[in-house]
Amino acid sequence: MFRRTEPTDCTILWDGQELPARSGESLAAALLAAGVLAFRETAVSGAARGPLCLMGACFDCLVEADGKPNVQACMVPVTPGLVAAPQHGVRGLPETEDAA
Repeated sequence: MFRRTEPTDCTILWDGQELPARSGESLAAALLAAGVLAFRETAVSGAARGPLCLMGACFDCLVEADGKPNVQACMVPVTPGLVAAPQHGVRGLPETEDAA
């Protein structure tokens, strides 16, 4: 469905599997080019979801990237060695400190 027009220059780790990528491209683009279509599972039914808009307007491409949950894969630039994984269901937001 998706294919690369230029060669890759680095690798990323997706759910324990090393995938080819290009530095600077979005994580979503790298995953799609590698044949990954399901990026997360919904909280209610567990249905697989993948990117829809590829511009940060929706939240269908949420993943865990470098240990951070609730990250939009379309907004994360690939860096060599990036570690990402599918997001399963709802993930909590990080604790915030009170300003008082």
